[in-house]
Amino acid sequence: VQLMESGGGEVQAGGSIRLSCTASGADDYRRYCLGWYREVPGKNRDGVAALDSDGSADYGTSVKGRFTVSRNNAKNILYLQMNSLKPEDTGMYFCTAESCNPRDYDVVHALVVNPNVAAYWGQGTQVTVAS
Repeated sequence: VQLMESGGGEVQAGGSIRLSCTASGADDYRRYCLGWYREVPGKNRDGVAALDSDGSADYGTSVKGRFTVSRNNAKNILYLQMNSLKPEDTGMYFCTAESCNPRDYDVVHALVVNPNVAAYWGQGTQVTVAS
């Protein structure tokens, strides 16, 4: 599975941005749980959000109520809508994929609490939130 993120950039605090992740190489995209994590130099990976093929989602504590993860299974695209952005949201954002069955919430949750469990990830897209 190949993943390619896009949509990053610089935005003012309080603003919004939407990230996209296009997947290829999978026989059935619906057999994967998908997620996002972010990295800041010197810090551990921070799980942001994840969901299964039915759209059941989980979020990191710091982004709940501000970020929304969604997917278009027909187009093999994962999205992350980021609202009310804060400077601490700055980082490199990566999308991830891990095989799972529909309603396999354990995998969804694992992708958030420990992004290292993902089998696949993309090259990342930078998000910078200016104060």
